Amino acid sequence: MALRDTIRPLLGAALGLGLAGALLLPRLPALAEEAPRRLPEPATHAAEGPGSHVAVFAGGCFWGVQGVFQHVRGVTSAVSGYAGGSRADADYRTVSGGGTGHAEAVAVTYDPAQIRYDELLRIFFSVALDPTQVDRQGPDSGHQYRSALFPQDAEQARIAKAYIAQLDAAKAYARPVATRIEPGAAFYPAEAYHQDFMALHPGHPYIAVNDAPKLEALRALFPERTAAQPVLVNRPPA
Repeated sequence: MALRDTIRPLLGAALGLGLAGALLLPRLPALAEEAPRRLPEPATHAAEGPGSHVAVFAGGCFWGVQGVFQHVRGVTSAVSGYAGGSRADADYRTVSGGGTGHAEAVAVTYDPAQIRYDELLRIFFSVALDPTQVDRQGPDSGHQYRSALFPQDAEQARIAKAYIAQLDAAKAYARPVATRIEPGAAFYPAEAYHQDFMALHPGHPYIAVNDAPKLEALRALFPERTAAQPVLVNRPPA
């Protein structure tokens, strides 16, 4: 269960709102998170062939992670979904129970001629999450909100391991990086209503409190990597 599901009913009761009113309260931000920062460039560069490649990232609620990568130059698609569990359990209601082994994740399709996997990792760790948190991110708590990388091949696994080791050696954070490397996991797209959520609902309380700052950090810290318009899953007709 997400942390907000425990706290919000109590807060609603204290305010005299009742359970229905509590559900309308915005999700509560987490305390003492690592602030976004422009991390060092990866010392180990990915050797990738031509054509599109896919990388899968998990960093808490997939709305924000998708929203960040949809604004990265060289990314042609970013799809919210589930990784780390079976197809049979890959739906939001079941995954939200926290016992399926899935993580809320985002599959990013990119052109390595414009941005390499190691450069995507740098952006991910810099602005998309606090990688020192274990089984939680922001206001959400549970194994499904863990920080994880799901390498699609041996090269991605090598680069991910090297960059995490580089960040720990440089003491980039006050605590060690807790991001897991989980190779061999399948990815399953999430329900349609989860796709493009940040772009479609910028005024949603959760987005405004927890995810909009990530996009602002991308623009401030990596202006040369930021696309003005997001690459949407559900593109409007031309």
